[in-house]
Amino acid sequence: QVSLLRLLFSSFINYVSRMCCWLDSALLSSGTALLGSVSLKGRSCLTLKDFSSEEIKRLLWVSGDLKRLIKQEKQYLPLLQGKSIAMIFEKRSTRTRMSTETGMALLGGHPCFLTSQDIHLGVNESCTDTARVLSGLCDLVLARVYSHSTLEELHREASIPIINGLSDLYHPIQILADFLTLQEHYGSLSGLTVSWIGDGNNVLHSFMMAAAKLGVHLRVATPKGYEPDRSVIQEAKNLSKQHGTQLVLTSDPMEAAHGSNVLVTDTWISMGQEEEKKKRLRDFQGYQITMKTGSVAEPNWTFLHCLPRKPEEVDDQVFYSTRSLVFNEAENRKWTIMGLMVSLLTDYYPQIPSSKF
Repeated sequence: QVSLLRLLFSSFINYVSRMCCWLDSALLSSGTALLGSVSLKGRSCLTLKDFSSEEIKRLLWVSGDLKRLIKQEKQYLPLLQGKSIAMIFEKRSTRTRMSTETGMALLGGHPCFLTSQDIHLGVNESCTDTARVLSGLCDLVLARVYSHSTLEELHREASIPIINGLSDLYHPIQILADFLTLQEHYGSLSGLTVSWIGDGNNVLHSFMMAAAKLGVHLRVATPKGYEPDRSVIQEAKNLSKQHGTQLVLTSDPMEAAHGSNVLVTDTWISMGQEEEKKKRLRDFQGYQITMKTGSVAEPNWTFLHCLPRKPEEVDDQVFYSTRSLVFNEAENRKWTIMGLMVSLLTDYYPQIPSSKF
């Protein structure tokens, strides 16, 4: 009887195991099929607020696919051959410029780098006229600007997709790179807790517009007077409620870091804020991310920073540690902008199965 019971129990365990494997496979196939039906061709990307959960996942899927095929398998995929992108830069940037230029070239397209000295955007030529001119000369525009309203005008008047390369309100292409990095490291995104410790800026705003849609909990610590935009907070609260995630807003860095998987910060002094430097450094005292900050996080905690980094924001012990994913994150700016450009300009279908989100 004991042997029979053991046999029955073993058979039951094997059956349950097979059913779980089948269910995982079925869910993965179902998810892949669902994401496979998503099309972003012809869209603009000004903010991830405008993108659904499935659309963001599709972008990450395409980005991961291109990274594997081109970087790991050494395939040549001229998906954007004959296409060109106008890159408007009111603000300088290492990662945005290099990722877009090299990414477009890798895909067979032609990037055109344009500074305020090269074109007359909003000075001798209006944004409206610039948008209409560029619509006839290229296939895509990436604009890194001071005011988000500039992007909105370009989008309104252009007949081609517009990508936000950074504005005072949002930085969506940075967050795509961040989430691809976390997905690669942790295997999936749903259930992760990300803690932002720093300024309530454009990068944080983009986290707030995307985290809940991916099942990611968000804990935010900003000094008093440096909180995120009120309208962004309200939208983030709505998204958190809709998707069943947690959103915590505090002024205590250690409270934000408690139980977190990912600690994130950014520059405390952005371009155009140099005159506020002394005051900001004083107001952000206690916000530097150190191993002490990580001591209240989960044992598997990691660190992100969109760069360039200053020591007062995060010390060397964390920044150069094995917990730091900042250089993977920087590289993924390339693969995610490539994934975004391909998605906005083509009907490309990824060759690898969809990742687990």
